[in-house]
Amino acid sequence: MQNSAVEIQFRLHATRRQSGRTGSSDGPHSGTGRLPRVAQVVALAIQFQDMLQRGEAKDYADLARLGCITRERMSQIMELVWLAPDIQQEILEFPPSGAARFPISEVAVRKVASPLSWNDQRHAWQFLKNSFHL
Repeated sequence: MQNSAVEIQFRLHATRRQSGRTGSSDGPHSGTGRLPRVAQVVALAIQFQDMLQRGEAKDYADLARLGCITRERMSQIMELVWLAPDIQQEILEFPPSGAARFPISEVAVRKVASPLSWNDQRHAWQFLKNSFHL
């Protein structure tokens, strides 16, 4: 059996160009700071799901080995692909934040993803956002 290696490369956000122009940005967000952790993890979950669909990895255990994380953590990350697509999109569009911690955590978003009904998820998502005044 032949050994094959898979390299995972992706960019979570665009970086600013070092040009003389002020106020220009390569990415969709012109703010400074870091993307919220939950947005980074949702992007990672989508990337992993794509790898599974393309056959670059055969299952979550394979992805966990490739990412050097536990299978349990991989399962937690992959729960985020169960989110309704509009919720995923909204999370991915969160602006970079200069704050130390973004108010909505990955754990809270995984709880939103737990109901299989996208309508139930949307109600839970709206409640979560309202509780943080977002």
